[in-house]
Amino acid sequence: MNLLRNRTFAAELALMAGVLAILAALAWLLSGPQTSLWVLGAGVVACALFWAYSVQRFQEIAQLAAEVDEILHGGRRIDFSDYREGDLAVLKNELTKMTSALAGANEHLNQEKQALANALADVSHQIRTPLTAISLLVPTIEDAQSEAERARALRELEGLVDRVGWLVTTLLKLAKADAGAIRVQAVPVDVARLVHDALAPLAGALDLRGITVQVDVQPGATFTGDAAWSAEALGNVLKNCMEHTATGGTIRISATEDAVALRLRVVDTGPGIAPEDLPHLFERFYRGAGSEGFGIGLSLAQALATAQGGTLRASNNRTTSGARFDFTFPKMVV
Repeated sequence: MNLLRNRTFAAELALMAGVLAILAALAWLLSGPQTSLWVLGAGVVACALFWAYSVQRFQEIAQLAAEVDEILHGGRRIDFSDYREGDLAVLKNELTKMTSALAGANEHLNQEKQALANALADVSHQIRTPLTAISLLVPTIEDAQSEAERARALRELEGLVDRVGWLVTTLLKLAKADAGAIRVQAVPVDVARLVHDALAPLAGALDLRGITVQVDVQPGATFTGDAAWSAEALGNVLKNCMEHTATGGTIRISATEDAVALRLRVVDTGPGIAPEDLPHLFERFYRGAGSEGFGIGLSLAQALATAQGGTLRASNNRTTSGARFDFTFPKMVV
């Protein structure tokens, strides 16, 4: 290792040599040649010790640089456990933190990459199913022998197109929620109006299925949030309950308000949630046994509730059969 190529070391050594020469000259003038020789000898020893210390220090720096370079190009985790304390201790400690942070970030990115790949595969599968059905219906419509048969096929085709449209729209909303791009208002939300708005798009389907909806909302109940996104979240929960409630069943919606929170509960008379499905119910694209949906409605509902500072939890009704969904919107921060 040629330390003289290091400008800092060369400057320090030149400064020491200059100071040594000045001291030796002063010693010669003040005390004679013998004292000057002693000063000169002590200075040479000091320079030698400085050289030896600098060699050791620069060797440590070179080793550290080599290990960092290996991290950057080889992916090996660096181990600083064998380093002793010294003037490089702070640098080594910060490098330890840096490499740990980089390793964690890299692992997180790999997880996100895998999650994105899985999500794309799920989306492809979910969209392919109705599109395949649509492609099969087109020749059926073209070859229909009667108007009644053609009308039936067209209604089925319209339903499939609506399902694809709902899937794409919901996926876009989920993507906005993931990116933190959903802007939620913080204004008083009338819960009675919220329930009405959430039920309105489902009125026809509920009537066709013969499902009764019972609403019991505390008069004047409100919370601070976003009415439109809250209606979207509640609508997705109601849609899920409708799909799992048999003809002639009932969906009950209740809401109560106190000084702590607004609590909104939806209970259906369906078969309830299977124990193996309960932990995964809000996972994206998760579809339990007998599910009619795509497995994203409840995920979006929870994301929208969370974006407003609320929560959404699922369980089985304790008194009767059926699923239970509980929204909670806090009214105060403890």
